Amino acid sequence: MSEPQIPATSSRREFLKTTGKAAAAVSALAGVTLPYVHAQGSDQIKICLIGCGGRGGGAAKNALSVKKGGAKLVAMADVFDFKMNTAFNSLKNDREIKEDVDVTKDTQFLGFDAYKKAMDCLRPGDVAIFTTPLAFRWVHFTYAIEKNLNVFMEKPLTADGPASRRMLKLADESVKKNLKVGVGLMSRHSRALQELHKRIQDGEIGDVILMRGYRMHGPVGSMASLPRQMDPRGKNMTEVQYQINRFHSFLWASGGCFNDFYIHHIDHLCWMKNAWPVKAQALGGRHYKKSPEGIEYVDQNFDSYSVEYTFADGAKFYMDGRCINGTKPIYNSWVHGSKGIAIASKANDCGEPSSTYKGQNATAENRIWESNTPPAERDPYLNEWVALQNAIRNNTPHNEVKRGVEASITSNMGRMAAHTGQEITFEEMLNHEHEYAPNADKMTVDGPAPLTPDANGRYPKPEPGQYRNREYGESAPA
Repeated sequence: MSEPQIPATSSRREFLKTTGKAAAAVSALAGVTLPYVHAQGSDQIKICLIGCGGRGGGAAKNALSVKKGGAKLVAMADVFDFKMNTAFNSLKNDREIKEDVDVTKDTQFLGFDAYKKAMDCLRPGDVAIFTTPLAFRWVHFTYAIEKNLNVFMEKPLTADGPASRRMLKLADESVKKNLKVGVGLMSRHSRALQELHKRIQDGEIGDVILMRGYRMHGPVGSMASLPRQMDPRGKNMTEVQYQINRFHSFLWASGGCFNDFYIHHIDHLCWMKNAWPVKAQALGGRHYKKSPEGIEYVDQNFDSYSVEYTFADGAKFYMDGRCINGTKPIYNSWVHGSKGIAIASKANDCGEPSSTYKGQNATAENRIWESNTPPAERDPYLNEWVALQNAIRNNTPHNEVKRGVEASITSNMGRMAAHTGQEITFEEMLNHEHEYAPNADKMTVDGPAPLTPDANGRYPKPEPGQYRNREYGESAPA
């Protein structure tokens, strides 16, 4: 497969030039009719939460924690009442932010059209939070743009080519409307990683030639699922509800565990390089995909992945992921330069301290620098909300959607390379025609689900070498 000709900012100067052009484009809109923007330090920002499970409640708390009284949660939406009730009770009982939770029974909405009702509670310039499975990201973003709403959306943003192309077009529309949009790739808001990025661009460890990311631990989230009829809660759900509730198990809903778990390392390490890889080749497998009772899991995930990304200049990036009990836990990220090495994340997705070293041994005697972030700025989840709300109040450019889509495409191509056993380029992933949830905007509780199980509750799974131009077939393997 041919290598794509994609723009890859290979130097700090080129990167800043590109960023400057984007800012200039936004500034040029000064004479255009713009949505209502909150006056600095005065008007309260109203917020609605769409998708109350997983990160939903956490994102809402972060939003309300930036400035006491500066924002109010006024509406919530979900397709599950138990998720909405859990999130509401948690937020309303949180003594730090409970006064800013102004949601009533009349502003709690259930169903697949609930997102519209929640956003209808806002004014232009207010903020909608999207923390549903990613298949609905473009659906909700389209309506937010129509309503002139600022947005915070969780990662990943897309799982396939059609959704990625659609989101890139929506990103352009949101920039033209001067909307402020944050994406939950919080590593970019880690003060330690921001400083490390500057040091790498200034040549502290030389030219970046290799990067390594690891997230290896036991099974987490909903990445391994039993057949619906064997799941205590699932058997009482419709097929659509079951797949949404077990979203990590299905590529259409989350991009699978590869996207949802590994995208943070992929994003911040590509940031250190100031480029996205041009291609990927990978391997992985389903080694222990059975429950403790010996029942085979029916999800679409491998339980181990190893991806080799290649950049336009030949530099490499290895991303290893594993969800297997009893194996060595490794959860960190590294950058190798021609003169030295850096620890990007010491632990977890972006855990401090970050540090740099001369040579290739990260020892105390070789240390050049180690981050020491003030306590008030150590939470990147809070920092990203500070950045978004400051941009809203000060009417400064802030739109992370394009980068969020590109990070998602990079994750997608690594996952697809493993699932197909082929080399996949960035361009091929972006322009691929297989759409995993083609009717996301028309989905209903009782309607057809994006995946159809067989009589045994099994779903189509990746079969490397058998399916070489798509990640899975139309039916479960025989």
